[in-house]
Amino acid sequence: MKATTELRKFVSPEIITGVDARLLIDRYLSFFESKKPLIVTDNTVQKQAWFADIIERIKKQVSEFIIFSDVSENPKDIEVHKGLTAYINNNCDVIVTIGGGSPIDCAKGIAIMATNTGNILDYEGVDMVKTPGPPLCCIPTTSGASADVSQFAIINDTKRSLKIAIISKKLIPDIALIDPVPLMTMDPYLTACTGMDALTHAIEAYVSNASSAITDTHALEAIRLISETIEKAITKERTIEDMHTMMMASTHAGFAFSNASLGAVHALAHSLGGLLGLPHGECNSILLEHVIDYNFDAEPERYKNIALKMKLEVNNLNHDEVKKILIEKIQELRNALGIPAKKTIPTKSENLLSQLAQNAYEDPCLVTNPKTMTIETMKELYGRILE
Repeated sequence: MKATTELRKFVSPEIITGVDARLLIDRYLSFFESKKPLIVTDNTVQKQAWFADIIERIKKQVSEFIIFSDVSENPKDIEVHKGLTAYINNNCDVIVTIGGGSPIDCAKGIAIMATNTGNILDYEGVDMVKTPGPPLCCIPTTSGASADVSQFAIINDTKRSLKIAIISKKLIPDIALIDPVPLMTMDPYLTACTGMDALTHAIEAYVSNASSAITDTHALEAIRLISETIEKAITKERTIEDMHTMMMASTHAGFAFSNASLGAVHALAHSLGGLLGLPHGECNSILLEHVIDYNFDAEPERYKNIALKMKLEVNNLNHDEVKKILIEKIQELRNALGIPAKKTIPTKSENLLSQLAQNAYEDPCLVTNPKTMTIETMKELYGRILE
């Protein structure tokens, strides 16, 4: 148990939350005296009616802007540099990103490279970014990644087929306009996977060895809100209030993990995304119960607090009983959301499992996992979830 008096820092962007927060983008372009912003998004987002509303607001403030939408589900290093070319060649001055975690992470990479030299991969690790980027305005459109409030950017190294983590307070956006309206057009399965991603953020931040009293508050609130709302959020009857709750849960979880970091679930998921291109939220959903099973004895009281926030009857139970009930709840939730227990891949081999485990072992998120995890343990865990 860590002492509550240990030194900790907490960083976050300015945020505005609520219905139609996205429509304040012109105000912030004015604040930054932008003449030509670069808008980083993806092709799916551009098809939505609420995206057109954002563009109309941008047109109120500036006469010119550039849209860059060549962004993959797991944003690549080459996409960052394509976006950088668009930013430089068009003399852009502000970056506006509209989308989920992928466009936002790509936009963060572009911002780094706009004011620093070399390759985006040079900035892998913690506090490697020297010079702050141009103003960065985020409009998140999913309730899971929390990239709009975090100091993390995850970029796919295409040569190594490896997701790298860039962690720096210089990556924190200047403003996040957190609006539930875009969530109303989300596919139910994407809602489920991004919601479970946010739940994983909160749980891993709460048991992280870098947690603090402030991150604990945000993590536990995210756990409560998600466990109460996520099953409603995937139904046709979902309301704007339900999606606002999910967005707030994602924001709380983002504050928690941005400052307390993450753990083995994310280290393992990053490896799957980098090497096999698998969706991040889905990977987290599948891995979560297995990592809780492994980690539980390192932080039993914290996992009990998580169970209590999920309204599980675990008072007066021993640790083994609490563990069983919590894992069963995570499994029930995953099943209710229609997320599978395993992922089918074209070829499962010993070499593949070894490479996945090695990549995960080198991921910085593993540093703050509450229990040391070996490469052999990771291989065994991958063997359980891949078929």
